[in-house]
Amino acid sequence: MDIEVSAVGMGCMAFSHGYGKIPAEQYSIEAIRNAYAHGCTFFDTAEVYSPNLTGIGHNELIVGKALKGIRDDVVVATKLMLHGVNSGNIYKTIRTHLEGSLDRLQTDMVDIYYLHRMSGIPVEEIAEAMGRLIDEGLIRGWGLSQVDVDIIDRAQQVTPLAAIQNIYSMVERDCENSVIPYCMEHNIGFVPFSPIASGLLSGKITPQTQFERNDDVRNWVPQLSRKNIEGNQPIVEMLKIFAEKKNATPAQISLAWMLYKYPNVVPIPGSKNKERIIENLDSSNVELNDEEFIALEKSLNELKVYGHRGLGGL
Repeated sequence: MDIEVSAVGMGCMAFSHGYGKIPAEQYSIEAIRNAYAHGCTFFDTAEVYSPNLTGIGHNELIVGKALKGIRDDVVVATKLMLHGVNSGNIYKTIRTHLEGSLDRLQTDMVDIYYLHRMSGIPVEEIAEAMGRLIDEGLIRGWGLSQVDVDIIDRAQQVTPLAAIQNIYSMVERDCENSVIPYCMEHNIGFVPFSPIASGLLSGKITPQTQFERNDDVRNWVPQLSRKNIEGNQPIVEMLKIFAEKKNATPAQISLAWMLYKYPNVVPIPGSKNKERIIENLDSSNVELNDEEFIALEKSLNELKVYGHRGLGGL
């Protein structure tokens, strides 16, 4: 399935969860609107994104309000959780979740509907239910998040996938081995979350950085322990050198690297800061040539990464 989006999308989670104190709702709405005005047409949310992951739909409500009036001009992706659900009438369960998301997003259709994380339900049952929702016009396409090739292939045999959303960045490259090549071969979009490694690759985090104590995922991201921030500084310094040469920022270089490397990759960096959001979107304007990319790859391959999340680091 071909769903056209901007080169860089926007992960909206930070307006509700994961990076400490959340902004005022109006600020969040303005930030999403600013991103759209700046050319972003791909917005990612999930039903579970709420402060401290308590309650349902906080983030979807914000995204719905922000995109009201421009819904036809954008692509909206959201995700559902099925933990604690037994195999059975999975279609009915998923449709109930979807109807709640549609209501909060103020829309009659979701462009990409992901299963947020695998549970004990066979992926074939999920795929069959998603196929019915596509046939009914309630979703345009569907996807999976944090999955390996075996799960992807089993799902693909039942209902072809539109996108896979896995963790991927310069310091989380497991997906290069088989997942991204499989997606390229089968015309599946690959959507990296945490493509700047929760801010590590921005160059703004140091071993002295204090993360917020409440609802801040950076307190447990492996690369962001004080010891590992220090160990990963050579990667950050390498990015700073490349950024200076390209009149860009380290974060933009890290995103430009993956955009250059794979034609089916659309990163969705997340931030609750209006200026950072625009900076991330502008990474699509940073053009690497062959020589620069090869030099960047060589430098990256020579540097050790400290800390690893992988598919198990949810």
